[in-house]
Amino acid sequence: MKLVTVTIFGLLAGVAQAQDYPTRPVRMLVGYAPGGGMDTISRIVAPKLSEALGQQFVVENRPGASGGVAAEALVKSAPDGYILMVGESGTLALPAVNPKVTLDPVKQFTPVGSICSLPMAFVVNTGFPAQNVQELIRELKSNPGKYSYASPGVGSLQHLAFELFQRQAGVNALHVPYKGASAMMPDIMSGQVPIGVISALAAIGPTKQGRIRTLAVTSPKRLPSNPDWPAMAETLPGFSAAPNVFLVAPPGTPASVVNRLSTALRTAVSAPDVIENLAKQGATAAPSSPAELGAQIAEETKRWAAVVKDAGIKTE
Repeated sequence: MKLVTVTIFGLLAGVAQAQDYPTRPVRMLVGYAPGGGMDTISRIVAPKLSEALGQQFVVENRPGASGGVAAEALVKSAPDGYILMVGESGTLALPAVNPKVTLDPVKQFTPVGSICSLPMAFVVNTGFPAQNVQELIRELKSNPGKYSYASPGVGSLQHLAFELFQRQAGVNALHVPYKGASAMMPDIMSGQVPIGVISALAAIGPTKQGRIRTLAVTSPKRLPSNPDWPAMAETLPGFSAAPNVFLVAPPGTPASVVNRLSTALRTAVSAPDVIENLAKQGATAAPSSPAELGAQIAEETKRWAAVVKDAGIKTE
């Protein structure tokens, strides 16, 4: 009888916690500097969560280690729903890329819900002898190791996306890592490094200006904003390398709190003005349930670990 009473009390306490939550401001950690894409996306969503839940949601930047600094702070936080993290796919690849990282996204992230997808684009210099993905594959197969491709750094999602492409297409090109996306753009435009993987948003202007050629986007489907750009999956079935942005809580966060947050997040991400503002960042809104996000995190973590292992990628 005593056990039953304790169990009922625990259930009632959980319900009360969910009904009361939040009673003070909530901090949303972002693993990147202010002004970047992740920061902007977080600041698009935060006011909507504040409006829905009646407390301020404060974006707190914790840049470093491709989101690793923020992730480490999250998993050490109290599981009460007052510290959350806006994460992205690059953080899921960290444990495979850097052996010193002890983070386990599958076990240590409590999924709340997805926010959006941020497609990347495969681009080439305008003088490169390929007008589409089929011709790119044919050119690389005919000249293994002749061409180089640029990414913003070793272990970046752009780097992993091209490695995934090489794995599925059976081609080989030399990786040239840069310190950030802005550093590599002049060399792609000049043809010094003729191939690159950049954000779809960053590809729009230079493509329209005729300074680069966009061959494909990394999302499973074409972008509504640029329907003329093919999806890589149209040539390589099943190809998917669009970074996903999502909201997670510390391990052990009560389901009642997670569900309240998730409901508010899905409402926020489905709002027309949020969809419009995300689209301006090159993002496609992608609301999901905690269970759907959990499955996505597990699949991505496994997929990127396999790419890293096959390519022999390591960084510190």
